Formats: sequence, structure tokens, C-alpha cells
Amino acid sequence: MGLQKHSTILADTVEQLSDEASYKQLFHAYRDEEALPSGEVLKEIVDLCRSILFPGYYGNARISKQTIRFQTGVNIEMLHERLSGQIYAGLCFADSSCTACPEEKISEQAKRLSEAFIKTLPEIREILATDAEATFNGDPAAQNVGEVIFCYPGFRAIVGYRIAHRLYSLGVPFIPRMITEMAHSETGIDIHPGATIGHSFSIDHGTGTVIGETSVIGNSVRIFQGVSLAGEKLPPDENGQTIRGVARHPILEDDVTVYSNSTLIGRIRVGKGATICGNVWIAQDVPAGMVITQNNALR
Repeated sequence: MGLQKHSTILADTVEQLSDEASYKQLFHAYRDEEALPSGEVLKEIVDLCRSILFPGYYGNARISKQTIRFQTGVNIEMLHERLSGQIYAGLCFADSSCTACPEEKISEQAKRLSEAFIKTLPEIREILATDAEATFNGDPAAQNVGEVIFCYPGFRAIVGYRIAHRLYSLGVPFIPRMITEMAHSETGIDIHPGATIGHSFSIDHGTGTVIGETSVIGNSVRIFQGVSLAGEKLPPDENGQTIRGVARHPILEDDVTVYSNSTLIGRIRVGKGATICGNVWIAQDVPAGMVITQNNALR
């Protein structure tokens, strides 16, 4: 009797979970030969990017000046193949209204996007070099730039962001957010791939740091753990729907420093060279060069 009751409970649960009304917005119908982007493969892609950008620190530890051209060529070929496949999956997933997917067309688009990303790797390396140097210069505890590249979670999160932002700028769907969320899980630092960040950027410690989608950060900006560049909550549109695609996060001009656990909210502007001390809530513009503390504002 107990076994029969147990079977009935299971059968009833299956019926409830199979009711279309219960899964309507939570269900993805696969098309022939289509797969969702893979977190496991994207991790391999990020690792390949790291090994290309920082030879010797990641990937083949035996790489030398004599073998770097060969090893880089091998890694680039692998990156192109795997990234093309993941972009293809992302494009198919994003086009939910497509019922007769022109596979060859989308496959070619994915390959072109992959090539466009790979073409920018020298530029990404160049800007990451400024980020590594800024992190080293800002932290007396760092022994050398190599320690920053290999050990620092703030720099690791910035690398993930730089890769994801370039894919985001190319219009690649889903994958950029997946990459920054992987870095978020790994480091506790949440940077939206849509944020715009200049060169020589550093995040000290970093746990709990949040940088929202429409944030704009200038050059030589330094932020600490627990800092939140948050978006203001906008009123709904005339149909009661959430308004999207509106600039709603802060702008930090060049040479700004924001210390730990401070929250900057809304489309405010923090002027060049300003300093935001720890544990403050800022919801209005800050003039250039000003120092903001809990108790006062000093020029």
C-alpha cells in the first residue's frame, strides 16, 4: 500500500511538471543539431585566451622565444574552432523565433565573429599590460607584475571582462555574460560585459565588487572590495514594463579612486581625480578632485 501511494505521488508530480502552463517561460525547444553554449567549453576558451595573452603563465609552461610562434599558432587555431562553435550555439539560442535555421549562413557568421575577436587579441593584450602595471604600482604587497598576472583575483576578473567586452561589442549574444559570470563565480567580482572601462584599471582585493552594465570608467581608475557601481531603479513604462537599454549606472572619470564598500548609484558623474572614501552612499555628482568621506566633502 505504501509503495502504491509512493508511485502515485511521483506520477502526480510528473503530471504537474509536464503541464505547459508550469514551464511556459522556462522551456527551450531544441532544433535539429542545435546545442546551447557550453560553460565547460567556454572555460577552455578563456584558458586558451589566457595562454595566448600571457605565454608561460598559462598553458604550455615550456614555451620559449623559439617556440612561441608555433605554440601561439596552435592555440589560435584551437581558439577559432571552439569559439566559432560556441558563437554558433549562441546565435541559434538567441534567434528563438527561427524555425528553419539557415545553418550554413549562421555558421559563416559565427566564424567571421570569431575571426573578428581573434584579430583584436593584440589590442586586448596591450590594454591588459596597462591593467597589470597599474595593479602592481598600486599594491606595495605585490612582488612583481608576474605575481599580479598569476595570482591576483582582481586582475583575473579584469581579464575575463576584457575578453567578454570585446565579444559583447561584436554583438555576440549570451557568451559574454557567461564568461563574466564565470569570473564572478571564481573571484567574487561581478563586471557586466557591457560596461566601458579605460586602460590602467585596477581592482584591489575585489570581493563583492559590482560594476553594472552601463557604467563608464575612465583611465587609471582604482577601486576596492565591496564597491558597487549600481543602476538606479527606473519607473516602468506606460505598459508597466521594466525599461531596458537606458544608461543608469555611474560615470567615473580618469584617476578616480573608490575605497571599500562604497555604493555609487544612478547616472552620476565622479570628476577627474576625485576620491570616494569607504562606506559611503553617493547618489549625486562629485566635482573633480573632491574627497568624499562619511562626514564631509573636502576639495
